[in-house]
Amino acid sequence: MTDKGKNKQTKQGTQATTQLGRKTALPSSPDEAVLERVPNPHADIDYVARFAVPEFTCLCPITGQPDFAHLVIDYVPDAYLLESKSCKLFMGSFRNHGTFHEDCTLQIAKRLIELLAPRWLRIGGYWYPRGGIPIDVFWQSDIPPDGLFIPEQNVPPYRGR
Repeated sequence: MTDKGKNKQTKQGTQATTQLGRKTALPSSPDEAVLERVPNPHADIDYVARFAVPEFTCLCPITGQPDFAHLVIDYVPDAYLLESKSCKLFMGSFRNHGTFHEDCTLQIAKRLIELLAPRWLRIGGYWYPRGGIPIDVFWQSDIPPDGLFIPEQNVPPYRGR
């Protein structure tokens, strides 16, 4: 990201985090949101960490109408883990932000890749219909490590009512 230093790195443990354990206001935009990381105590083994955001919201950049998604982020950490409170605030910062589904999904993936430099990352954006058409967006950084158990995301396709 640009020169604002939006992605914060920690020293030992969580003492260098700026949000964890403190009252923190919801950022007004993704550009103002600060993502933070903590050291991975098990960096010697491959495992999958999952963040599910079942009530993600943003705004249509044209109409200003709300858009809703179920996001699933799977990653294989290397030296760092995503600090969960900063993730929650980052996701909430999209609430009043206008962006297309594809752009939003990839913005999130890029910020996480930049911050964490994971061994592997996958994001599934399961967007609810607007105008009668659901748009699902999927991206992964590379081929996952060999022999790794990666659970299915198990978000059913939209089936109308």
